[in-house]
Amino acid sequence: MASNTVASAALLLTLNLLFFTLVSSTYVPCPPPPKSHKPTHKSPPSAPKQPATCPKDTLKLGVCADLLGSVRVVVGPSRTKCCSLISGLADLDAAVCLCTAIKANVLGVNLNVPVSLSLLLNSCEKQMPAGYKCA
Repeated sequence: MASNTVASAALLLTLNLLFFTLVSSTYVPCPPPPKSHKPTHKSPPSAPKQPATCPKDTLKLGVCADLLGSVRVVVGPSRTKCCSLISGLADLDAAVCLCTAIKANVLGVNLNVPVSLSLLLNSCEKQMPAGYKCA
């Protein structure tokens, strides 16, 4: 009876090895999913952002005269209107823009140019560029 048990175990082990070998040798990886011809949802390309420039109509800078008339003006419509005109500009570009307006007397008052320019830039949270002179 012991030989019968050993023979059954040997047959079972042989069949297991045979079936595991057959199953593992036929493994084929899954193919990649087919490419869909449906257009994927993409956001429309955004328009390139236009660089900020000094207003072509320098008369718009006349709103900045109110800032010069009252040093006490810290927040208010005058500051908002004036600063929004130069908000996207770099410090140097803002200085050149305001210098041009001051020299053209667009603001409508006789001004001390360096002081007025510095005051306007500072009130709009801009810095006077080092070495820049409004001449």
